[in-house]
Amino acid sequence: MRRVACVLLLSGSAAVSAQQVAQCPQLPPGSGLQWQEQAQNDFIVCKATTADGRTVLNVMLTARDPALTLNRPLRAEKGSFAGEDLYWYRLDMGGRDLPGLESRRITTVKLAKNRYAQIWIDAGDVSELATLQQVTGQLGDGNTGLAGNGQ
Repeated sequence: MRRVACVLLLSGSAAVSAQQVAQCPQLPPGSGLQWQEQAQNDFIVCKATTADGRTVLNVMLTARDPALTLNRPLRAEKGSFAGEDLYWYRLDMGGRDLPGLESRRITTVKLAKNRYAQIWIDAGDVSELATLQQVTGQLGDGNTGLAGNGQ
């Protein structure tokens, strides 16, 4: 009886593991980053952390338009995500020049009807910023089972 119970428990946990498919885009090999994923019904947040535990890249995939106002005077570099062209924007801190802002960026991308990405980078310096922008350009939009997908 105990053996049967153990087998049933193990087979149940295997089925649960099979259902927990990674939904974040696959990181490029050699990036040194690892995703921490939080999924809800209508969005997925993917936080890329470095080996020392810093969160440097965040991607939110959502069925809702993030409706961020990104002002053209704050436009910085060109980039891409999931094959879509984008502009990176410097952060607006109400006119204040805070330390570290030169290596932070944010953007949004419309991927399809009811499919958006909001991406932000919190790099340690401008060199790491450039590297993370390159990594972002290599990302797809993941295997997202978002509500509203394809509607």
